[in-house]
Amino acid sequence: MRLTFLSDGASDQALLAILRWLLRERSTAFFQLDWADLRRLHRPPSKLVERVRRALDLYPCNLLVIHRDAEREPIEKRREEILDATRDIHIPVVSLVPVRMQEAWFLFDEQAIRRAAGCPNGRKPLYLPPLKDAETIPDPKQVLFEALRTASNLSGRRLKQFRPDVRRLADLMDDFGPLRELMAFRALEESLCNALLTLGLLRSEGDSHQ
Repeated sequence: MRLTFLSDGASDQALLAILRWLLRERSTAFFQLDWADLRRLHRPPSKLVERVRRALDLYPCNLLVIHRDAEREPIEKRREEILDATRDIHIPVVSLVPVRMQEAWFLFDEQAIRRAAGCPNGRKPLYLPPLKDAETIPDPKQVLFEALRTASNLSGRRLKQFRPDVRRLADLMDDFGPLRELMAFRALEESLCNALLTLGLLRSEGDSHQ
């Protein structure tokens, strides 16, 4: 089975780690995940409906996941945009819409942040927000990047040269279950489960993992 992930930007590839984890939890089949990289096109489409069509042309799949950061827009508006852009699609579509931006979903694992920053045994306080507040932070990207910089334990020129890597952080996180505390994550899991049910691939609650 193949899954195509269409995101807002290249940095959002970090969300693939969350999708892999959810599929291990909820799917009875193995999925190959492809990120729809439309940047290499001569004229990358800007409208969502056109991006969807090109993504499916270049990355044919059984399941399409579309990511949109809500940012300053209501989540419902983003979901409606996804629905409108996929009305003619004949495969299941999953909506992935964080309340603010995707970085809010990577703030809960302090040890993974320290490992991603290259200093797993660091002791500097990171001042991470409680998970329940992650979706209310005005700029989670700034909070996460500052946490990674602090966790690096670097200073001076080396700190200025440090580049936070959210994709590396995501790959170091083993369990995204705590995110079920967040409304937007629960909505993603529900959307994915509905899609898997349509495909006849939804794992029963009592089934063991692959």
